[in-house]
Order: sequence, then C-alpha cells, then structure tokens
Amino acid sequence: MQELQNYIESSQKVVIIPHKNPDGDALGSCLGWQIFLTKLGKETTVVSPNDYPKFLKWMPQQEHIINAEATPDQASALIGDADLIFCLDFNDLGRIDDLGELVQSSSASVVMIDHHENPKDFADLMISKPEMGSTSEMIYDCIMAIDSSLLDPAMASCLYTGIMTDTGSFRFPSTTPATHRAVATLMEAGAVHSEIHQNIYDSYTFDRLRLLGIALSNMKKLETLPVVYIHLSADELESVNYQKGYTEGFVNYGLRLVGIQLAVIMIDHPQEGKVKMSFRSKGNFPAHHFAAAHFNGGGHLNAAGGVSFDSLEKTVETFLHAIENFAHDFS
Repeated sequence: MQELQNYIESSQKVVIIPHKNPDGDALGSCLGWQIFLTKLGKETTVVSPNDYPKFLKWMPQQEHIINAEATPDQASALIGDADLIFCLDFNDLGRIDDLGELVQSSSASVVMIDHHENPKDFADLMISKPEMGSTSEMIYDCIMAIDSSLLDPAMASCLYTGIMTDTGSFRFPSTTPATHRAVATLMEAGAVHSEIHQNIYDSYTFDRLRLLGIALSNMKKLETLPVVYIHLSADELESVNYQKGYTEGFVNYGLRLVGIQLAVIMIDHPQEGKVKMSFRSKGNFPAHHFAAAHFNGGGHLNAAGGVSFDSLEKTVETFLHAIENFAHDFS
C-alpha cells in the first residue's frame, strides 16, 4: 500500500484502463478510482478499449470515458502523456487490444490491480488477489487505506455496482463478510442499492427480453452430466436488432436448474470470426481450467470466458466432446 501511495504522490497525469468490453466491475473500479484520484488533485482520464452496454451508461462520470475504438488518436495521446497508468480488472495486456502496445511502450509507471488468476508480468507494481470477489472491492480497500474521508456518493455508487455485479448480487462463493462490510460502508456513503440494482437488472429493452426467450428455448441439457448449454446464432441475434450487452447474464439462468453444476453459452459473431463463450459453475467444477484447456479462455473457478474460432456448429461439437474429459470434476 505504501508503494501504491508513492506512485500516486509522484504522478500528476493519470490514465485508468479497464479490459475490453468492460463490465460492471471494470467500469465501477475505474470510475470509483478516477473520482478518488481526482479528489487527490490528479488529472485523471478513463480510457476504455471500446464501448460498453447501455445499462452501464448511468454511472457517475462515465460520460467522460474516452472510447479508444472511436477516438484512437485521443486515446494514444493521453496514454503517451501519462506519467502513471492503472490497469484495472485485467492482468494481461492482450485484454486491451491495441492499447496493450501503447501501455508497453509508454514511459509511464504502470500499476495493475486485479482479481483474476495467473497475472502476466507487465506492470511496475502488481496487486493481484484472485481470492477477492471483485476488483471494485480491492479499490475500496485501497481508498479506505489511503483516505477514507474522501469517499462520496458517486464513488460509492461506482464501487457498489462493481461489487454487486461481479459477485452475482452477493451470491457467489467469493462473497465474504468483508464484502458485506464494504457494501454497508458504501451504502452509508450514499450508494442507493435499490436504484443501482434497478439500473443494471431492470432495464431490459423489449428486443433484449425477446433474445432471452430465444436463448432459453435453445437451452439443452446433457443426459449424463449436470450440464446445460445455450447457443445463439448470428441470425438469431440479428432478428432482435442485437446491441452490445444484450446477452449479459443469460448464462446464469442454467444454474437455476436443480442439480446443474455447469452452464455454458455460445454466441456466434461471424463478423468478428469467432464464437464468444461464457462458463458458470457451482461447487468445485473448474470453469476457468475448462475454458483455458479448450477455448483459449480463463477467469475464476466458477466464472470464466472463452472463445472459439470455429463455426458455431463446430464449437458446439467441440464443447460436447471436451466436457466428457472433465466428467470426473463433477461431484
């Protein structure tokens, strides 16, 4: 913590970067940290690799985020001028696409704060805690250690959002008593939990709800294993005027079935040449190891992501074959 403070004190121009396709935790940690560093007198900017879902666009200060995909020259200039760069909620520069090369070639000091496993060695200071449920909770701990008096409603709302979303509304095993104590403090500081939950989970468009119906209709259960999977084709996405973030959380529905230990969703994006995959598990099934072994992915024990560069049909076939090799991990 002292080393982190030394980096902050010796810097003035700060850039904060989340991973590509930032979720609630990535944006919540970045925005909460930005508000805090601004209060410390720093010139701070959040530079996102690309855009993010509409249901996150209510968050305090998000309107000032620089979208590197839309304005690459501006993003490049900000990173080039920075004397301190924070990488939040990712531990591999490959997670930020072209921004990774800019960070690598920058003369700025780089600090990584993240809760995913197997971090790459690219930062001057690495704060890695895979046991934590969210990066936002890690940022909360940093703020409380440095100057808790600066915590305000905007900061609290951002951090609450990140903690809530990455703990599955506090139901994942990574949720601890410390998590609930942090959330209580954030609520006392002005985070209105009911409004935040409504902004995230009760803001479906009609088209998004239609897509959920299609996804649930496509759900299949394996006969011999406690596994369900969903696939969505490009045509099905197009039929509902698909927008970024529409499928967020769909994979979790499979785990609501009695006895199911692994739920998977495979979403076809032929224009990107890949099938995006999400894995959610219960108990000790290693979703991250399965994703890494077969689908170029990783993440956490019970929540992971992956990608296939085959067709959707071939990806389903590969998945069905691969899951048999992990049958012994179900208990």
